[in-house]
Amino acid sequence: MMATAVAHPNIALVKYWGKRDTALNLPAVPSLSLTLDGFSTTTTVTWDAPRDTVVFNGVRADEETTRKVAAVLDLVAPNRPPVGVVSDNDFPSAAGLASSSSGFSALVVAAAAAAGRSLSIEQLSVLARRGSGSACRSLWGGFVEWTLGERADGTDSHGVPVAPVDHWDVVMVVAIVSGKKKAVGSTSGMEASRATSPYYDAWVRTAPGRVDVGRSAVLARDLQALGEVMEASTFEMHALMHTTRPPIIYWQPATVACLHAVRRLRDEGIGAYATMDAGPNVKVLCLRSDAAAVARALREHVEDVRIAKPGGGVSVRIEP
Repeated sequence: MMATAVAHPNIALVKYWGKRDTALNLPAVPSLSLTLDGFSTTTTVTWDAPRDTVVFNGVRADEETTRKVAAVLDLVAPNRPPVGVVSDNDFPSAAGLASSSSGFSALVVAAAAAAGRSLSIEQLSVLARRGSGSACRSLWGGFVEWTLGERADGTDSHGVPVAPVDHWDVVMVVAIVSGKKKAVGSTSGMEASRATSPYYDAWVRTAPGRVDVGRSAVLARDLQALGEVMEASTFEMHALMHTTRPPIIYWQPATVACLHAVRRLRDEGIGAYATMDAGPNVKVLCLRSDAAAVARALREHVEDVRIAKPGGGVSVRIEP
């Protein structure tokens, strides 16, 4: 059987950086995200194929990616047959645009459907988390929280919807500084920060409070409150990276220029707030009515600027 799933990446508004269990991909901190329309991963899974294959963006996947995909497929069905996977992104991959969040959420949904397994969305979220932590949030649209959970096996650490896709008329304006693969992957970066940054313990201790503020701001549609905690979380996360030994520095000159542009927009009375993931690209949260002005300001520093509305959850189509 064959199934195709389409998923959208999510951008963490209150950040995830650090694992308490690397084998199970359990987070050291809770997080809050927004799923984005306008960017997508389309993944087709063929169950009972001639042999295991993984093709990503038209090219046979490298050994590490193939291993990670196979490990997740083994979780979907431990005694599975060979499986063929074809996955394509319509946006840059591994460049700090959360491509793994849409990639692994699409994979588990398509694989479960192709295998004929009936799993709850929470179970699918747990499986997606095993491939990439942030993927557990992309099962849902709109605003989603990733809770820490308490069980040792991690079955209660998954996404939890906070507000639906039509809850709030905000957008994310994305300034793509670079579409190149980042030099330091998120998993290795998190472990290095945990082991060497003097700020790591404080980051973990204060994280639940940041998520509480962010969740309340989303529910109240309070852009200033959400923007302020979002920027604080972003800069605190990058401070961890910058104080890791050796330092992890994703920023490029255009990154800094975009951040200054966001500050100038606020000085001009436009509610614009910046966030960044593990990469050089800058995302700006604002009301949809201000999106054009924000995009103009960012285009002074980068060529590729995209406006993304809140996106929906994963969709799937089953083919015999």
